[in-house]
Amino acid sequence: MSFIDADHQRTLRQYALQAEELYRAGDEQALRDWLNSVQRQEQTWAAVVQPQLQALAGSELSKRFLSEFSLGRDPSWKIHLYFQDNPIMDVPFTDGQRHFLIQLPQRMRPGHYWYPARLLLELVLPLILLVIGCLLLYRHLMRPLNRLQQATRRFSEGDYEARAGVLLGSRRDELAGLAETFDSMAERIGGLIIDQRQRLAEMSHELRTPLARIEMAVSLAEQGGAPTILLRRIRQDCTAMRALVEDSLTLSWLETERPRLRDETLDLTDLLDSIIDDARFEFPDRHIDTQLPVEAELTGSCHRALGQAIENIVRNALEHTPPDGTVSIHLNCDPQTYLLEVIDEGPGVPEQWLERIFQPFERLSSDRAGFGLGLALAQRQIFAIGGCLTARNNEQGGLCMTIRLPREVSAA
Repeated sequence: MSFIDADHQRTLRQYALQAEELYRAGDEQALRDWLNSVQRQEQTWAAVVQPQLQALAGSELSKRFLSEFSLGRDPSWKIHLYFQDNPIMDVPFTDGQRHFLIQLPQRMRPGHYWYPARLLLELVLPLILLVIGCLLLYRHLMRPLNRLQQATRRFSEGDYEARAGVLLGSRRDELAGLAETFDSMAERIGGLIIDQRQRLAEMSHELRTPLARIEMAVSLAEQGGAPTILLRRIRQDCTAMRALVEDSLTLSWLETERPRLRDETLDLTDLLDSIIDDARFEFPDRHIDTQLPVEAELTGSCHRALGQAIENIVRNALEHTPPDGTVSIHLNCDPQTYLLEVIDEGPGVPEQWLERIFQPFERLSSDRAGFGLGLALAQRQIFAIGGCLTARNNEQGGLCMTIRLPREVSAA
């Protein structure tokens, strides 16, 4: 609401005085002409009226009502700016019986800025806010998508360390979940690709030595050397290369597919007895001390995978134990877990190597036999049946390999 300008109020009251003078002069034609001129000038309508209030059915009107009765608004009153039509202004004559009425001219209406301001507030401003909101929402949604696209492009171009989560900061919405899923996928795929490349390079390096020996043996055989010894050497190297290829393929399958080999039930004591008998035959100059329960039923396992893993561990312990030394094999059990320890009397392993010995093609020294796949393969085979394999140096000397196996593992 707003007041009519003081000058406009005086103009309206002046109009009323002029109308009253013409009315009192009794010149009706002059009054009519003057009203017409005011209407044309102000582009509105104006009139002089004489209201007659008559109470009916014996009722009475209060004197206060009669004294304050008005046909329109006094020029001194506030005007409602949000009304579309201009109000009727009422200026009573001095006798209080007649009134000069005029619809407020548009030029006198206060707040002439109200319509454009209303248009601004009701249309333009909401539209601007809507556009800003859409831009902010677009930016909020597209920024993580663009960064995810950037990380995807980098990953596709060979940057296997590319991650999207670090680019999103502290977001915790669905897009952050998508980035986390991408990071998990990228970490696994990138790790597999890097491992495969490294393993291929290492396997190629490992194959060079037996291939060189085979080429030399063939050359000597062609020159008429000792054919039996050379052929035996060729067969040994071919067997070693075949074992290398088979172990590499098995290791790659275990890491790539991550199978769950948990659909068999076996007696762990019987499996250990069989492996120990073979080991005693293969290493007659070593002693094997055993502490095994009468029976140890293991469900949700795989006879072949577990047998190969334990055989690799036992053979590795015997190879690093000097002649007349002892390898201890102890199997303990509690209601949930089997704990198998294989302890040798070898030199042990430096602390910084206790984790590295489970990496493919890792050997403490290049003069050691084998290709460095046995423990790596054993650890992954045990993991596939729900267990774990760790290494630690024994306090009395030697290396202790510990296998933990749950007594019951779900096949799912």
